Amino acid sequence: MSAKKPLPPAYFTRYDEHDDRLFYRSPRLTVHLDAPAVAALGQLFRETLPPQGLFLDLMSSYRSHFPPGLSAGHLVGLGLNAVEMRRNPQLDIIVVHDLNRTPILPFADAGFDGVVCSVSVQYLTRPLEVFAEVGRVLRPGAPFVVSFSNRCFPSKAVRIWMLASEQQRLQLVQTYFEHAGCFTDIKAMDCSPYRWMGDPLYAVVGRRVPNVL
Repeated sequence: MSAKKPLPPAYFTRYDEHDDRLFYRSPRLTVHLDAPAVAALGQLFRETLPPQGLFLDLMSSYRSHFPPGLSAGHLVGLGLNAVEMRRNPQLDIIVVHDLNRTPILPFADAGFDGVVCSVSVQYLTRPLEVFAEVGRVLRPGAPFVVSFSNRCFPSKAVRIWMLASEQQRLQLVQTYFEHAGCFTDIKAMDCSPYRWMGDPLYAVVGRRVPNVL
């Protein structure tokens, strides 16, 4: 996919276009990855995020998957279900916010040392706006880690996601980074712990463009 080509609005339609707040109002106190994939995601965080700082867990829920030994400093969770986030032991602050309704993040510029979005990017109906907003709230050089597997709520995943292969999904998320125009060193990777069994894990990581003096 080319970053120069616009992404048609039809890509981001869904089978269920009802208000997301209705769909997510019932808490789902479950983990959406198996244990090896969770461990692989934790290792990716350990390798990519600075050891301390202020971090944002975008589209947060019941677990954030920060690994033991990684001092997160302070972790802000932004999601749709307050009950899920209150049960997340790693969150210091919770913010209830619907990104599909309002893609503007309620945070100051350059305030976070890292942002993660785990197994939820497939639900964004306005991903280009959200990725640009992530760039705004990140400090120069700070990472944005987007991970996903092959599980989802099909009725709420966007059309292009449901039609794409797993490799094409990696390319799609990379395109989101490129369209945002504020990330560099963008890398797409297969972090799956096993090739033929268990949950796969994919990730795209980009860093906020440094300030140019």
